[in-house]
Amino acid sequence: MAAGWFYLTCLALGSLGSLCVLFTAYWMRYWRGGFAWDGSLLMFNWHPVLMVAGMVVLYGAASLVYRLPQSWVGPKLPWKLLHTGLHLAAFMLTVLGLFAVFHFHNHQNIANLYSLHSWLGITAVFLFACQWALGFAIFLLPWASAWLRSLLKPIHVFFGTSILFLAMASVISGINEKLFFSLKNSTHPYSQLPSEAVFANCTGMLVVLFGLLVLYVLLASSWKRPEPGTQTDRQPLLRDGE
Repeated sequence: MAAGWFYLTCLALGSLGSLCVLFTAYWMRYWRGGFAWDGSLLMFNWHPVLMVAGMVVLYGAASLVYRLPQSWVGPKLPWKLLHTGLHLAAFMLTVLGLFAVFHFHNHQNIANLYSLHSWLGITAVFLFACQWALGFAIFLLPWASAWLRSLLKPIHVFFGTSILFLAMASVISGINEKLFFSLKNSTHPYSQLPSEAVFANCTGMLVVLFGLLVLYVLLASSWKRPEPGTQTDRQPLLRDGE
């Protein structure tokens, strides 16, 4: 039963994550004109899609690698590599998303990093870069002692969760900011909830649901990777999946 509920939750996460990216892309394509890579407003449209895909969906998936029961047995190195690789892919998408918005702003002579949305976002990305570098140096490379890893693990876990919170807050504030800018001079302003506003708000709610479900899986004690020597405490989940 425990394993069935876990994999059902994973299926829900995969579906929600896919919907987050698809809804964001559809919003940019249907209401905002599509995509380009030329410094125009269409280049900006890559920014929300890449940030949602990288900082929220792929980042969330990478965070859950050690919750897979298969990672609890056998060598840990392949799971470390998967965890690190998924986070690296998420970071690469994030960098592309930042490049898209900075290049658009510079091309259109728009100021950078003045809004709360941008402050939240750049803080999340900065912490993400530090977190990845620390994780790579301490937990993947073999030089660090078990004592040092044990000392830094709670910090690594705390900042990993905090970055997801910041990414969600940045996405939500970014959706709001984009709607205010796009609809402020429209014949159907944001306050009248035109179809674009309804769709974008629903996209934001999907992001929130995805993030909360990731946090639920991360915090569920029965789904955490057991510490060495306590494997038998978690065996029921493994047996249920056999």
